[in-house]
Amino acid sequence: MDLDDLEIFRAVVREGGITRAADRLHRVPSNVTTRIKQFEERIGHSLFRRQGRGLVLTDLGRTLLSHAERLLQLADAAEQELRSGKAKGVLRLGSLESAAGVRLPPLLSRFHARYPDIAIQMTTDTTGALLRQLERFEIEAAFVSEPFEPGSFASVAAFEEELVLITAKGDRPLRRSADLGGKTVVAFPHGCSYRRRLMEWLASEGVSPDRILDLGSYHAIVACVAAGSGIAIVPAGVLDHAALGTAVDRHPLPAKLRKNRTHLVWSGDPSSLLQALMALISNAGARRRGGG
Repeated sequence: MDLDDLEIFRAVVREGGITRAADRLHRVPSNVTTRIKQFEERIGHSLFRRQGRGLVLTDLGRTLLSHAERLLQLADAAEQELRSGKAKGVLRLGSLESAAGVRLPPLLSRFHARYPDIAIQMTTDTTGALLRQLERFEIEAAFVSEPFEPGSFASVAAFEEELVLITAKGDRPLRRSADLGGKTVVAFPHGCSYRRRLMEWLASEGVSPDRILDLGSYHAIVACVAAGSGIAIVPAGVLDHAALGTAVDRHPLPAKLRKNRTHLVWSGDPSSLLQALMALISNAGARRRGGG
């Protein structure tokens, strides 16, 4: 198994077929087809099966893909570092919108100052969606929120958030969980950890919301709550930076819900680029604990 075989295999997966993979690799389709067949013969298993006009991975093909992504990333990083004598390359990260908008900018600014030749590619989504992207090796690591199922992933705590409940300005006071019964919950779609925590808490208290309004950004969530559409649970840091942050009332949550940690999660051995980011996170945590 050589890197050229793995690169051809990955291109066919990403492009969904031989012809598009050949275009991407600047090869003729017959060459790509031959290389894939020779690869399959050498390992003794089929990597693809035909579905309609395209190709889909077999179970063994999916297993190989996870190894191929890691090996090709390591090869790229090794070549770039050896050529330049310093860390260089692309670090593909995923993040919650809250972390990307509030917590990560200072950290990434320090990272860029220290490693100017490393480019960061960032995508934002819910915890559930980010974990699925990690499983498909679309990203190298992700900042996700509790609660989540770690599975085979490794993780390290990165930040701690204070969560608050918000309602429209001047809405009647919330003195107990029963006051939330019959209200509309405004939240990110399924896969959001904060939504999951809120719904589990309400269920444990025997409280049922009237309905759930799914929205895709904190700006929209805060705006809808300010307009009287419902209630929401958000990180206090996000609310501090939101344009309508002062147009809603904040309510403290029970102690078991108030504090929530964001974790950096990855699969396999972290690359040198990811290790550099992890070192900055560790240093930032040490400074916070030391009061610096």
